[in-house]
Amino acid sequence: MPRMKNPNPHEIVVQTKVNYLADQSDEAANRYVFAYTITINNIGTQAAKLLSRHWVITDSNNQVQEVRGQGVVGEQPLLKPKQSFEYTSGTVLATDVGTMRGSYQFQAEDGEEFDAPVHEFVLSVPRVLH
Repeated sequence: MPRMKNPNPHEIVVQTKVNYLADQSDEAANRYVFAYTITINNIGTQAAKLLSRHWVITDSNNQVQEVRGQGVVGEQPLLKPKQSFEYTSGTVLATDVGTMRGSYQFQAEDGEEFDAPVHEFVLSVPRVLH
């Protein structure tokens, strides 16, 4: 009989949603403001505390901003198994299209530290990309 795979004790899934904020942007001045909502889901078997974040934000001129910091929106949430945490933040680009990717650093209740990747997602003014 095949052995069942043990669930990963440290497994975080990150979902992203982006909104272009036209009312805060100034396209004539190359200022494009985006809000992004992040949902962080703990699908592992252990509680994990979000310690820090690392973002790589790239505009279509290949200008890169790296952002590192503790927690998210001033918090370091503890996510129990099957729990999620959602927050909204924002970024400003000098172009109407860009990308973000990064990771969150966690510490599990067993003391192990691990990263949860955030796969690249697109920041785009509506109707710019088809």
